[in-house]
Amino acid sequence: MASALGSQVVAAAPIGSDGRHPRSSSLKGNNFRNSLWPGKLAWEHKTLQSRHMKVFCMSVQQASRSKVAIKPLELENAKDPPLNLYKPKGPYTASIVSVERIVGPNAPGETCHVVIDHGGNVPYWEGQSYGVIPPGENPKKPGTPNTVRLYSIASTRYGDSFDGRTASLCVRRAVYYDPVTGKEDPSKKGICSNFLCDSKPGDEIQITGPAGKIMLLPEDDPNATHIMIGTGTGVAPFRGYLRRMFMEDVPAFKFGGLAWLFLGVANTDSLLYDEEFTNYLQQYPDNFRYDKALSREQKNRSGGKMYVQDKIEEYSDEIFKLLDGGAHIYFCGLKGMMPGIQDTLKRVAEQRGESWDQKLSQLKKNKQWHVEVY
Repeated sequence: MASALGSQVVAAAPIGSDGRHPRSSSLKGNNFRNSLWPGKLAWEHKTLQSRHMKVFCMSVQQASRSKVAIKPLELENAKDPPLNLYKPKGPYTASIVSVERIVGPNAPGETCHVVIDHGGNVPYWEGQSYGVIPPGENPKKPGTPNTVRLYSIASTRYGDSFDGRTASLCVRRAVYYDPVTGKEDPSKKGICSNFLCDSKPGDEIQITGPAGKIMLLPEDDPNATHIMIGTGTGVAPFRGYLRRMFMEDVPAFKFGGLAWLFLGVANTDSLLYDEEFTNYLQQYPDNFRYDKALSREQKNRSGGKMYVQDKIEEYSDEIFKLLDGGAHIYFCGLKGMMPGIQDTLKRVAEQRGESWDQKLSQLKKNKQWHVEVY
């Protein structure tokens, strides 16, 4: 329910006995609170009524404005990105804020949004990665810690709480199924992804980094075009870019260009952060485009499964013209995505009478080509 009290809007939401908001089994997990649109995010947390109802207040001004205030603005001052502030031999001990499943019941596998509290001590820029050292011994080297696993950060430098104290990761739980029996083999599950997806608020987590420069968002031209191509959890850095462009009120960066996201997943239930992206589309139709490739639900022009490279081919003329005009293009996801994409781009280039090898070389030389695959 919602009502007006003076200059404030009051919204009441039921909570469970553990203080958490109950979730309907019919809802997709990507409705977690911190992914909602700014009007909902800017709520002042004032408990006006306890026990079964927690009431949030927000001013009319907060409800109507389109962007969220962020702090500390000193995070804008550094000329160079922070790099490797914490290394594997001396990691930072952070803590888990929350872990939320963000895919629906019909998604193959489980993907979680993990929020980590680093206390403002491990700053990062959009497009960088954190290393995570899961607890326990390295099974290949008994007596030594587990090795570092890198995860692209899925939030801006201000985090989901907009205060510069948290970072978010998008993690798919890695499980292994025996090809003969078809049954899951727990002994071969992904150590780090399962640790993260099973974590509880307050759990300690060892992190390193931040790492990476190739996926940093160039901000020298706020009117530039950015074409983002991601599969699955490869959408993580793009969520950070888009929140900085469209959700946060960043004094030093007023985006007026074009951001075009291509996201490839299995089906509708597998879409990640879809509500956020759809909101950008509604709020900024001249600055954001969003195309989805759902391999198990859509067909390409040849009648086969729809993958991101098929969407790229569909818009190839426009994409090539944008690249010729200086657009940046980014790829993030599993290594297996790149051969199909490269083949498509090469075929399109040849159809246009161009040499793809020469074009790719020029894109790299101009620093327009950004790839992070794993």
